[in-house]
Parts: sequence; structure tokens; C-alpha cells
Amino acid sequence: MASSTLISDTQPWKELKAHVDEIKKTHLRDLLGDVKRCESMAVEFDGILLDYSRQQATLETVNKLFKLAEAASLKQKINSMYNGEHINSTENRSVLHVALRAPRDAVIHSDGKNVVPEVWKVLDKIQEFSERVRSGSWVGATGKALKDVVAVGIGGSFLGPLFVHTALQTDPEAIESARGRQLRFLANVDPIDVARNITGLNPETTLVVVVSKTFTTAETMLNARTLREWISSSLGLSAVAKHMVAVSTNLTLVEKFGIDPNNAFAFWDWVGGRYSVCSAVGVLPLSLQYGFSVTEKFLKGASSIDQHTRSEPFERNIPVLLGLFSIWNVSFLGYPARAILPYSQALEKLAPHIQQVSMESNGKGVSIDGVPLPFEAGEIDFGEPGTNGQHSFYQLIHQGRIIPCDFIGVVKSQQPVYLKGEVVSNHDELMSNFFAQSDALANGKTPKELQNENVAPHLIPHKTFSGNRPSLSLLLPSLNAYNIGQLLAIYEHRVAVEGFIWGINSFDQWGVELGKSLASQVRKQLNASRTKGEPVEGFNFSTSRMLKRYLKASADVPADLPTHLPQI
Repeated sequence: MASSTLISDTQPWKELKAHVDEIKKTHLRDLLGDVKRCESMAVEFDGILLDYSRQQATLETVNKLFKLAEAASLKQKINSMYNGEHINSTENRSVLHVALRAPRDAVIHSDGKNVVPEVWKVLDKIQEFSERVRSGSWVGATGKALKDVVAVGIGGSFLGPLFVHTALQTDPEAIESARGRQLRFLANVDPIDVARNITGLNPETTLVVVVSKTFTTAETMLNARTLREWISSSLGLSAVAKHMVAVSTNLTLVEKFGIDPNNAFAFWDWVGGRYSVCSAVGVLPLSLQYGFSVTEKFLKGASSIDQHTRSEPFERNIPVLLGLFSIWNVSFLGYPARAILPYSQALEKLAPHIQQVSMESNGKGVSIDGVPLPFEAGEIDFGEPGTNGQHSFYQLIHQGRIIPCDFIGVVKSQQPVYLKGEVVSNHDELMSNFFAQSDALANGKTPKELQNENVAPHLIPHKTFSGNRPSLSLLLPSLNAYNIGQLLAIYEHRVAVEGFIWGINSFDQWGVELGKSLASQVRKQLNASRTKGEPVEGFNFSTSRMLKRYLKASADVPADLPTHLPQI
């Protein structure tokens, strides 16, 4: 499927490059005055509205982007992913996170085998197990029901499930389902994170879910051993089998760790970590907290976008449109960053999750064939819920660097409040900012307008807003489990679309390996210096100096560090 031809060598790419000068002569203030243009720059699907009329683009730009998608064989590449072809060529794997939320009767092949029955076998096992725990038929070592869950994982085994959990916490249906239960996520190897996660919990009523495909991830396994010590020191080593389960494919190491292999939940090599929320990685802890029925609605929401992405023409295809405009902003207009701005506090963990999905996927410098890219690919993603972000980094967005923005709004609040005597409800106040900010970025404010407002001349340069700053708006009907699944899948597919057009492999992550390798060398040195007094050797001068300083400064710490866990 891969071609050695770079997308930047194609005629549509060159035409878009030439088109940039024409766009720079326009201003969004004028483009928004074109009603016909604005009418055509909106797409609706299943109650979700995408408005991209505040992009620095004309109808001609959009048509040129569609031609670029055609030159990149985008439709064929999307189909290749859904057909289970090994599009992750550097690891020789299929990319089938869409199979994780496919209907039970769907047929999706990998290596000639329909994987959907395997997926549902695990989902059925999760449903059965989570219902046993939630009903109290599965109890801990002392006979008490397990009301609290700590999920131990890092990266894709943490950020996605945390995003969904945070978004569900204030949904009325989810609240009712989770009553009396707690779900916490332990990721950082920093012992402070351990202390925070076990504070207030009782080992007798806690279930630990260890998430590691290979059961060798350094940070995850150290945290898992730490919580195993927390449980066994209180309840005895035999209690581990009742208080710890695994999401892993390495049953040998799971059993060696002390977890019953029957309580291990599988996932597959064709699921990348950052795309694994809909596997046992996310579904198990979420089902333990909210019940399988709520979690299944989340899966169905994601599946609805999977079907939309594959079947809808590009003109009405939300992830495709989002991906094309990301490429336009990054590779043609030269804007390297993107702000993700959800006007819902429930979505406070969306941006951290998308940071990984996007930046780990598309942070590449070579094509899928290993050819260095002569253009910039990938985006710098960051964000914060509105209106918090308005009092933080919006200053730069309005009057500093140009950063394209994703505004995400919700029609119906999870927790509506309308105080007597107030002009609008609390949610209306929030959404007033959602609607205003995108217009403020697009239109700006001119010196002439400021003069007409009798602004002091010396303040006019400071109060001028250039405008012409692109954004797009996604408006969701509500924020229930189904909508949360839709939002997740929209961003997953957007990232894939970008990678398909840039011609990179969005599904490997070799860039994270080097630091891990070097950390292993440092770990060995620290052990040798602390236990045998060996000198620091084999590092450059700067690292050696810092290591020596660290070892010397921490020499006063007792050799036999306390084995009990800290309490805060």
C-alpha cells in the first residue's frame, strides 16, 4: 500500500502551497460575511454539529484539500485499516481499535481471522466479572465486598480511561451506577502518586487492576509490586489472588506475580496503547465503577463514529474534515500548535489524552517508507476547559502567536443550575463564552473601532486585536456515555486521517524507546553506587556531575529505606 512518493511531491500539495498567498490576502472578518460560504462549512451527524467556517479557508481551499486527500489515497487507506491490513508496517501489525467497539455480529478480519468474536468473548468476561464484584458475590480475602478500584497503568493504559472516567463522573446515569464506589488511577512511578492513590482506602475493600500488555512495563510493574506489598502486608500474600487482577497477554508473568491467570483480561497486538480505551484497558475499570451497561453505551458511541468515518463522503465526514484542516494549518499556514478547548469541566482530561493520541502518533520525521519529511508534520496539542483557560493562556491566543483552536461545547449540561434572579443559567453563562471566543478570535478589534469608543490613543496598540485567528466549533447534544464515546472516536480518526495524508505511520512510537534504554543504564549505576560504592562511569560530563550530586545529597538517607507505604 505504501508508496515512496511523498505527498509534498504531488500536484494538489503544490497547488495548496501556491494558494496560501491568496488566503493571506483575506480576513476571517470578511469570509464570515459570505453567508453562502458559511452555510456550506457546517456538517451535522447524529446530533453533533461541526462548524468550520472560522477556518482561514475559502470554498476553493476546501476543494483543494479534497484533491489532496484523493492524491494521498485517503479512502483506500481508511479501508485498509478497517480491513485489517498491516498498515503499521514497522511492527507488521493490523490497526483495529475499531474492532473493539464493533457490534457483536460485525466481521472484521486480521490475518484472515474475524477478531470480533474474540473481542466479545473478553467483553462478556468483563461483564460477568464486574457484575460479580459490584453485586458482592466476589469478595475480598476477609469476606468484605470490594468497593474501590485502583487501576495501575501508564500512558495509553492510563490517559484514555482517566479521560472517560472524569467525563462520566458527573453524568446522572453514571453517578447512580457508581454510588458507593471509587475508581482511582495510579500511573506515575513517583511514590507520591502511590501515596495519593491509597490514602483513605482499605486493602480489605480494594481491588487493584494491573494494566500491562507484556507485564514488563517498568513503571507499571514497580507500582504493581508496591500495591501488592500494601495488600499482602495487611492481609497476607494469599490475599493477592482476591484483590488483584490483570489486563495482559502474558499469562506466565501474571501467574508468577501472584494473580490467577483466570483473572487476566486479554487484548491484542493490533491495539496500540493510546487507542486501547475501548479494550479491557478501559472497559474493565470503567465497568467495575459504572457497570457494563453504561460502559457499553460508551462503546456504541465510538462505534457510531467508526461507521460514519468509513461510510460518509469526505464533504460530510467530521474526522476527515478535521484532519484536512489540521494539515492545512500545520503544513501550509505554518501553525504548529492546536488548543483543545472544551467548554465543559467534565472534559478536563480530554486534552491530556489527545496530547498522547496525536503527538505520539504523528510526531514523526520520516515517511512510512523511512524517507525524511521535507515538511512539518504533527501538532503541539494543549488545552484546558473554558472558562478556566480564558484566565490563563487565551491572552497569547488573542494577541500573541496564532494557534488554531478546537472549541467543544455541549447543548445540555450534565448538572444544570439556574439561580433565581440571575440573567441566565450557569450553563448559559459558560456557553456565552463558547460562542463569543471564536468570534473574538476571528473578527478581532480594529484601531478605528477603538477610536470610535474614545479609547486613549496610547492604549490603542495594546487593545487592538488583529483577529483572523482560525478555530472550529464542535457542538455536542449532551455529554452522556454515548457522546463521550463519539468524541473520543472523532479525535482518534482525525489523527489517523492526518497520518494517512502526511504519509507517516501513526501507529508506532519508536520515539519513546531511547529514553527508556538510557534510564535502564542510570538505574544500574544507581544500584551499583548505592550497594557497592562503585564510581559513576560511562556518562557524559554533565550527567556524571548531576548523578554524583544526587548520590552525595541522598547519602544521608538510611540504607534500609522504610518498606511501609507513606500515608498523607
